[in-house]
Amino acid sequence: MAWIVLLVLIAVFLLWAIWAYNRLVNLRNQVANGWRQIDVQLKRRYDLIPNLVNTVKGYMQYEQETLRQVIEARNQAVAARGVAEAAQREAELSGALGRLFALFENYPELKANQNVLQLQEELTSTENKIAFARQFYNDVATKYNIARETFPSNIIATLFRFQPAELFAVANEQEREVPKVDLRF
Repeated sequence: MAWIVLLVLIAVFLLWAIWAYNRLVNLRNQVANGWRQIDVQLKRRYDLIPNLVNTVKGYMQYEQETLRQVIEARNQAVAARGVAEAAQREAELSGALGRLFALFENYPELKANQNVLQLQEELTSTENKIAFARQFYNDVATKYNIARETFPSNIIATLFRFQPAELFAVANEQEREVPKVDLRF
């Protein structure tokens, strides 16, 4: 009778260990998928930026430094490795693009140019997709990290060396500031 109880306990433990391991693998793969979704949207963004810069280059002859900064920030973002570095580089790129879009106000012919408007709309749409992809990634990464760190699945995570997932966080303190909106005409 004692042997049967012991065998049942061992079987229950093994089933739990298999379930915990499979759950951690599933969550780790969801984290990887979440990062790939961000990567796809970032690639789209990186592809749009040179088109925008080339389209506005002729109009903005006195703003070549701003255009150079946008391209430089894009190239640094493309070269980023890892979540933390990507978050920092993306914040820098967003800032450079924000400065470029602010300069558009000084060029009425740009605001009327269909190519510029279309590229601006595509970039805005891509920014929204990036934000959703980051949110999904952070949600899945948090679930994975919780499963990895909570008892008793942390035993399996430690045994099989499951590494923590980095969260995609705001690296630039300026992005945390509340935007100023002026509705005066």
